Amino acid sequence: MSSQRTLIHGLILGAFCLGFGMLLVMTNAFTVDDIAQRALEDRQNSLKQVIPDSIHDNNLATDTLTLKSDQGNEVVAYVATREGKVTGVAFETSSPGYSGAIKVMLGVDPEGKILGARVLSHKETPGLGDKIEVKKGDWILRFTGLSIGNPPLDKWKVKKDGGQFDQFAGATITPRAVVKAIREGLQFFDANKARMMEFKSSNTAVSGAGKAAATGETK
Repeated sequence: MSSQRTLIHGLILGAFCLGFGMLLVMTNAFTVDDIAQRALEDRQNSLKQVIPDSIHDNNLATDTLTLKSDQGNEVVAYVATREGKVTGVAFETSSPGYSGAIKVMLGVDPEGKILGARVLSHKETPGLGDKIEVKKGDWILRFTGLSIGNPPLDKWKVKKDGGQFDQFAGATITPRAVVKAIREGLQFFDANKARMMEFKSSNTAVSGAGKAAATGETK
């Protein structure tokens, strides 16, 4: 009797696990497209903030170039072109912060000047480290127009380390990490500039409704 009861309990538990597993599979199947679409929209929004619409007529989300970093990691560069000529490049750069990696989307023009920088993700302390977000302050906007050489490389640090960039009261590690990520991003651009500038767009001259559809814009 005891073994029969154990068998019944096992069958019930197995059926429950099977049903729960099938529910998870079905839920994933229904939501995977929505998740992918949301990720694409987030990526397009980040690109729009670091590469102005006025400088390109192509679809940044599809005109990409995969490069290798000094550490051997793959870096996807989103290349902006206008009438077939490269006008800017955006890519992700990162550095360890206080509570984990801080990821930054960096946009750079052909001369190596920053078109824009935005924090994509971080785990920094709310009220302190999160001031790197554009919605929490204008600190990240101060990098626009700068480049390696402006300021000199040895000044690409927070003021506490002898550089020119402000740190936050009670939080130095976070802005230090962002400055480092952006500086290394500019160095990465400089090392790969030749390949980036040779890029040929596959979808130039996207205009009007076509450009809106390609970039996900709506009026």
